[in-house]
Amino acid sequence: MLKRLASGYGTGRTRGDWWKWKIEPLEIDAVLLYAQAGHGRRAGLHSDYTLGVWHEGRLVTIAKAYSGLTDAEIVEVDRIVRTTTLEKHGPVRICSPTLVFQLAFEGVSRSTRHKAGVAVRFPRIVRWRRDKQPADANSLADLVALIDAVATPGDAS
Repeated sequence: MLKRLASGYGTGRTRGDWWKWKIEPLEIDAVLLYAQAGHGRRAGLHSDYTLGVWHEGRLVTIAKAYSGLTDAEIVEVDRIVRTTTLEKHGPVRICSPTLVFQLAFEGVSRSTRHKAGVAVRFPRIVRWRRDKQPADANSLADLVALIDAVATPGDAS
């Protein structure tokens, strides 16, 4: 956020003296690993996704995303989730890794809270990568490289 020095802190949505500064998101391609039914009008469809990237020959989870697909795409993904389910754990379905999504996020950092050792900030699906196979998805090393590139912006090329 950018704020005029003379402006005060008000309640509600302040306009005029405050600006939300949006940055270009970082992006990677990730594989759908788990799916869970949504809420509200999406309650009957699997629309909450856990995505992963490659690390040492296996897929590791790096983010959960709940937005970015059209209603028609959610219906199609739901059908695929139901046909590729390997296991069910309560409301969560573990899926055969067949779908690749382009994931955008505002930042990435190292994290001891997450098994993969990284955390992405505000992840969302940008598009369904029908042109890619799971083997084409990014790796954990790619995410770590983004951490280093963001830390030294002048050095990234």
